[in-house]
Amino acid sequence: MSSITVIIPVYNHAHTLEQSLRTLEKQTIQVKEVIIVNDGSTDNFNEVIESIKTTLPLNILEQDNKGANSARNFGLQSATGEYVIFWDADTIARTDMLEKMLKALQNNPKASYAYSQYKFGWKKMKSYIFDPELLKKFNYIDQTSLIRRVDLPTGGCDASVKRFQDWDLWLTMLENDKTGIFILEVLYKKITWGRKGISSWLPSFVFKLPWKIKAVRDYELAKQIILKKHKLKNLQT
Repeated sequence: MSSITVIIPVYNHAHTLEQSLRTLEKQTIQVKEVIIVNDGSTDNFNEVIESIKTTLPLNILEQDNKGANSARNFGLQSATGEYVIFWDADTIARTDMLEKMLKALQNNPKASYAYSQYKFGWKKMKSYIFDPELLKKFNYIDQTSLIRRVDLPTGGCDASVKRFQDWDLWLTMLENDKTGIFILEVLYKKITWGRKGISSWLPSFVFKLPWKIKAVRDYELAKQIILKKHKLKNLQT
């Protein structure tokens, strides 16, 4: 058994949860624990979780709706694994995903986390070999990365950040000299149907239109909040 804790914050994603858990169940290495935090869902979460028959070591936690980072932190309080991965409820993983990420960290002891390429629905998302200066300009690392728990920021994730939560985490870790290692393989994908919020991918041409739709305005505002927090405003692209 590996010493990996999987933390899954869930808000109104009961419709994808079982499919995601099945890919965890089929991993080539067994995880130590799977902590599912129900972040005040208003769908049929309880019905679904009770119906799932699995060999996974599940720990179900409940909290009022406070946002994904708050849910991640709540899960972290119960985590006992040497490694932690924040796993979205719509993540569909290759069977060797965790084994590949764990080996990458074992082979690169100076790295604090391992990340890979992935698909958002049909779209293969761009990613890059770890580059601190590039990370200061924009995010290319998804939240679903395997992290050494000891290297996470004190207090975990910033619960006040509502968008670009992954970017905020990596920048915070970078400020503490924590870096990542890149796996040049597509190890997982995200189910896009039923997904809400800024994580809904927009094609690049939308940002080049002479007028700005609300989704673009919201994106740019959220980006400015992160740049300002990390004193990177002049590095925006």
